[in-house]
Amino acid sequence: MLAKSLVIFIIIGVVSGFAFGVYLMDVKNTNQLVYVEGPSISLVTEKFDFKKGEEIKIRIVNSGTIPITFNDTSYGLRITGLSGILMYTPISTQIISNLAPGDEIELSWDQIKNDGDAALEGLYKISAKGLDEKGNQVEKSTTVTIWK
Repeated sequence: MLAKSLVIFIIIGVVSGFAFGVYLMDVKNTNQLVYVEGPSISLVTEKFDFKKGEEIKIRIVNSGTIPITFNDTSYGLRITGLSGILMYTPISTQIISNLAPGDEIELSWDQIKNDGDAALEGLYKISAKGLDEKGNQVEKSTTVTIWK
């Protein structure tokens, strides 16, 4: 017969493994492109795991039924570490950019940060932010991993 403490530890391990799995499914959301009614943008990368130094192509798609306006030509793209520290924003001009419903724009990141250093291995958050026709903020983000 098994000791009570062993049974308790096994139950705790199974429950915590399940909870961690659910958490990782939320962080690593693989459903990047979802079309909805109303304002929406989607960020699409060709994969989630990249080798160090590999170019990351990012598609920003207006996946809603309302045009989205961006304050500059970078389409509100920001790449941060999970701590929120800004790593990269594309060079842009203050020209207002628009995406009609169903339209998309492709940008890329060569894994070089704004300060000129190469990005280290780790998890990065890619986000884009725009405005709908009523001035409400529309934002979407996804995460990618850079491996050695």
